[in-house]
Amino acid sequence: MFRRVVAASVFLGSLALTTTLVGANEQPVLRPDRPTQEDIEQGRVSLKDIQIAGLRMFTSMFNKLDGYGDGPINPNDTTSPGGRPTLQGNGTFLRINGLDAQTCLECHSIVRTSTIPATLGVGGVGGSNANAMFQPKNIDPDDDNRDGNADYDGRFINPPFLFGSGGVELLGLEMTADLQRLRQQAIANPNTDVDLITKGVDFGIIRADANGNVDYSGVHGVDDDLVIKPFGRKGEFATVRDFDVGALDFHFGMQPVELAGVGPDNDADGDGVQNEATIGDLSALSTFLTTMERPIQDRLNRKARRGYERFQTIGCVDCHKPSLTTESRHLPLRFPEVKEDPTQNVFLRVDLSKKPAGFDRAGRGLRVPLFADLKRHDMGEGLKEDFQGATDEQNREFTTARLWGVADTAPYLHDGRALTLTDAILAHGGEAQAQRDRFAALTQDEQGELLCFLRSLRTPVDPAKPLIDRALREDERKRDRENWKSRKSGKSDRSGKSGRSDKSGRSDKSRRSDKSEKGGKSYKRHHGKRHGKGWVNWRRWLRRLGH
Repeated sequence: MFRRVVAASVFLGSLALTTTLVGANEQPVLRPDRPTQEDIEQGRVSLKDIQIAGLRMFTSMFNKLDGYGDGPINPNDTTSPGGRPTLQGNGTFLRINGLDAQTCLECHSIVRTSTIPATLGVGGVGGSNANAMFQPKNIDPDDDNRDGNADYDGRFINPPFLFGSGGVELLGLEMTADLQRLRQQAIANPNTDVDLITKGVDFGIIRADANGNVDYSGVHGVDDDLVIKPFGRKGEFATVRDFDVGALDFHFGMQPVELAGVGPDNDADGDGVQNEATIGDLSALSTFLTTMERPIQDRLNRKARRGYERFQTIGCVDCHKPSLTTESRHLPLRFPEVKEDPTQNVFLRVDLSKKPAGFDRAGRGLRVPLFADLKRHDMGEGLKEDFQGATDEQNREFTTARLWGVADTAPYLHDGRALTLTDAILAHGGEAQAQRDRFAALTQDEQGELLCFLRSLRTPVDPAKPLIDRALREDERKRDRENWKSRKSGKSDRSGKSGRSDKSGRSDKSRRSDKSEKGGKSYKRHHGKRHGKGWVNWRRWLRRLGH
């Protein structure tokens, strides 16, 4: 038996029918028992369980029963998520403007590119093949002008890693609060210049008149709303949650309930699925990502220490500030988020000094060694994008790249064009032209020292491993329980080995599993803690013996 889903779509100017056959026994990937926002706010689930739910959200291979994909094409807007066409009418993927992956893990899966083979894991970078192609309207791979330039008027975005994002978000929230206070100071003191400086980063000046009208013409590196937006290559998103809402919609057509125009119990894109990504899903996902391990730094040898001195003397630290310090250790997770006021609607506070994030304490706050300033800068003509949806100024500006982890995360720059650190440095222009030229003027040995320092900035080892191990154990126990219930009801698959059974029809393996989960004395006496490493190895050993 199959359930037939038919969606009308217009592709390349013609009317086509996209037919998808969904097997009656197929299921959504997202589990129905995942935490709700009410569960999280009422404290009915532990922080660890919230993180595991976020891990599952990050790594799940969504399918159409989850809400993957857009609905019928919107002939008035074929670019925005919700009504996009699919490539060659395949009914699933587009690739050129989103609908380009099934899971976040596809683009964030390389923890270290510096090893051979590369070290894979959760939350890492993506290679250039994983670049997002954002809203192009014209692509010229044939090079009609024969000038060596394959014209492209979208954005080409190389996926960064997500490690340490909680510390970055906390910095951004505190800097935003500072800038909002400075705006109020300007309004309270009309016709007086107020310097927009927070955590040692200068965002220009503002001045208000007697009527409370604020002049933002002296502001640079931040929007006129004075909200720090650390996420996105262009500095577009204030929080990880803010980024995730757009990413789910763009990459997968998974519409978050909190997305403008969607809402609960509403199939806004017309694909037949409601509540594709719930408020609880986004809370779990952002909690998982903001508590991931931070990047690390190797101990500096003599050559690397000289390189750090070069890094400072040629002016790299003007933008790549080695560390910024927070006032608090606790990241406030909020819904709904009010960008101008980070104190509103907090449902959970997470101590980022504790593992897995593990930031070093600095007084009552945290030291965040990100090597950036969370500010946008003009990077010159050479790095300018040709995005048709932006101004020339916006195409030239990028938020300062965070250098922590840079040793392990090639390729570099916003689109991955730089294959080595030297290539990346020499591509700098605009506000960084002087620093670029000073680097170019160094001797090879001096450049080598600076690069030696940069190669001390590493990504974490085995990120999210404790959570992954726990999630796998939970899944294994769940399968065991389901198999036991199936055998008990006489519905087990008898085509494979089921082991010896007692009079009740339960196999040795199912009885051992059931006893171990209940903490039976025999199991504890011989194997200690029931969820420890020995438990997992014992189970694997039994499977090898065919039980």
